[in-house]
Amino acid sequence: MISIREVVETNQMIAHENLDVRTITLGVSLLDCASSDLKETCANIRKKLLRLGGKLVETGEEISRDYGIPIVNKRISVTPAALVGASCARGPEDFVKIAETLDGAARDLGVNFLGGFSAIVSKGMTAADENLIRSIPAALASTERVCSSVNVGSTKTGIDMDAVRLMGETILEAARLTADRDSLGCAKLVVLCNAPDDNPFMAGAFHGVSEGDAVINVGVSGPGVVKHALSQIRGANFETLCETIKKTAFKITRVGQLVAQEASRRLGVPFGIVDLSLAPTPAVGDSVADILKEIGLEQPGAPGTTAALALLNDQVKKGGVMASSYVGGLSGAFIPVSEDQGMIEAVEAGALSIEKLEAMTCVCSVGLDMIAIPGDTPAATIAGIIADEAAIGMVNQKTTAVRIIPVIGKKVGDKVEFGGLLGHAPVMPVSRFDSENFIVRRGRIPAPIHSFKN
Repeated sequence: MISIREVVETNQMIAHENLDVRTITLGVSLLDCASSDLKETCANIRKKLLRLGGKLVETGEEISRDYGIPIVNKRISVTPAALVGASCARGPEDFVKIAETLDGAARDLGVNFLGGFSAIVSKGMTAADENLIRSIPAALASTERVCSSVNVGSTKTGIDMDAVRLMGETILEAARLTADRDSLGCAKLVVLCNAPDDNPFMAGAFHGVSEGDAVINVGVSGPGVVKHALSQIRGANFETLCETIKKTAFKITRVGQLVAQEASRRLGVPFGIVDLSLAPTPAVGDSVADILKEIGLEQPGAPGTTAALALLNDQVKKGGVMASSYVGGLSGAFIPVSEDQGMIEAVEAGALSIEKLEAMTCVCSVGLDMIAIPGDTPAATIAGIIADEAAIGMVNQKTTAVRIIPVIGKKVGDKVEFGGLLGHAPVMPVSRFDSENFIVRRGRIPAPIHSFKN
């Protein structure tokens, strides 16, 4: 039973501390939509998405009204498109048509984003995988709601460096094709290592092949709630600090569990997981960086930042798993730059560099996220950044990712405005030293020794 005190606390969180359910994401398998004919495959995709997703937005709004809980986004994730289009797409241009079909369905359904224009290439690329990857720049330039991801490595298989090199080139081309929009296409493209099958958060969401035909996953968020709770115990010892974060994460996750179960019941779709990630927004008071300041840092990037973030991430997970038996996705703290006002301020103050952010990704939920870099950055440098981040994920048996935006025509210190939840960002410097001779090597980096657990 939920007590009156818990109801009052939850109302306070919603009204004054920016608590929200960040997304209800409907995962849909498109494996049964595949055929040898492109037009038939696209028609099947559209028909299934409209059938299963027809009431998603309406249901999310109804739950929000009935329970007074803001539900910010309604999204869809689908089976990696490289698998769906393998038998009918003969080249990159055919995959662009699949992306446009997905985008049209997402637009007609009214969802904010659709994820799954993806390829899983942690050990090697099929012809379909490579064609999809080469189609990504044009696909993101010609669509509005489609998000793309490519998984280039895992702890079990190592890192496909051919895919890493190709993704460096792909990101740069996506930036060029959307240069008139401050290279916005790259904001919908993420490169992952150890990607989970059940992540509801964009741009890395896809419906893994281990999932059922359809599933409801919910992503909650509450950086402002955690920050407020910590402000009540300033100066307390680490035990009190940890207990406070755990208890707050428990309460946040209970809200997500309620919404997930209700959405599942109303849509007649099985409940999958609650992702309890602390996902910030550009809004003041909704920042992971502010939590780090409340813990005791002058700015994120100060000595002790990685330790503070590790503490935060661990306590969020410990509190969340007590509130739901089905916690999944990424579940921890996100540290995007453009989407977190406190991170933006830290960069502008000179407290954060890409190298420090990379160190922080060893202990946070994802990786280098929504970072704007100069538009003349070489593809090999971008690939090197991807390889570094994938190595962190591979060796540490965790998900890592890179969502980096080389903004064409911009240089270090310029400002970029992406709008909405994507926020704005200062253009950050990258290393001027070259890694071309490393990146052009063929093949893959083998899995670490601790991957052999059979």
